[in-house]
Amino acid sequence: MYQDAAIDERLREEDPGHAGKFLQAVKDGKELRDGEWQECRVVLTNKRLVLVADGKTSVPLSNMTEFGGRYDKTQAAAQESNYTAVTVSDDVYLVSTTEHSQFETDLYKAVLNGQVLFVDHPAVKGGVVQGTEWTKARIKVGDSMIRLAVANGDLVEIDRDDIGDVDEDERTVEGEDRLIVEVEHTEDDISVETHITGTRQHITVLRELVQEGVERTEADLDLSNTEKQVIMALHSGVSPFAIPDFVGISVEKTEAIYDRLIELDVIEVTRERTEVEITPQGRNVAGKAMASQ
Repeated sequence: MYQDAAIDERLREEDPGHAGKFLQAVKDGKELRDGEWQECRVVLTNKRLVLVADGKTSVPLSNMTEFGGRYDKTQAAAQESNYTAVTVSDDVYLVSTTEHSQFETDLYKAVLNGQVLFVDHPAVKGGVVQGTEWTKARIKVGDSMIRLAVANGDLVEIDRDDIGDVDEDERTVEGEDRLIVEVEHTEDDISVETHITGTRQHITVLRELVQEGVERTEADLDLSNTEKQVIMALHSGVSPFAIPDFVGISVEKTEAIYDRLIELDVIEVTRERTEVEITPQGRNVAGKAMASQ
């Protein structure tokens, strides 16, 4: 019924795991102010996170309620630059590994791969709401792609480096109030939104996964109003060659803006120097600029 639905079998008990350390920040709902980092081996399966130190701490993934973010309530935690906060019921573990990015990807895979979610795709295409229906889809997370095998045979692919923006909403889906994650990306060079929902745990983890994609492309850019107008025009589908007339600036000014935006990786050259397309960073800037007007 589903395409590409096999769970990644790489995560097994015999996996040597990641070298790392952990700190328990909260135990039974109480903050541990004197907690210290413990060297450990971090092992993931598709059922549990195991922290092997002097003893063995086993965390069932099914009990995980929150994932990601910072929990700098102690000096020991605040001084560590890279860690993942894992909340399990009334406990919070901070986990840091030597291959932090790969560990987080492995954790996304362990929690999400093979799960059945609800997908609305494309909910929005080229800025226009499509009126599509929610349908079931099975998810598979890869190192570079998120794939959703839809029950009707379609395959939705989201490049983790092509996520321009992520929003959240609360809506009723299949008779239940659910958290919705709205992911903006491209499909055949057209901006689309894929809306995804499921259990609270799965969507909480998915939200961290796609937000990481935004952080890969998001930049704190100091752009002029004219530069933002150019980005919004490109995002809306205006030809790069029509930008001078559309925005009301000279060709020379347009070329200078293109040069700066290319340097900032907001747009990229596709064929000739003056033919460009908007990047995930640019789409993120355009979305924020539109929202502020």
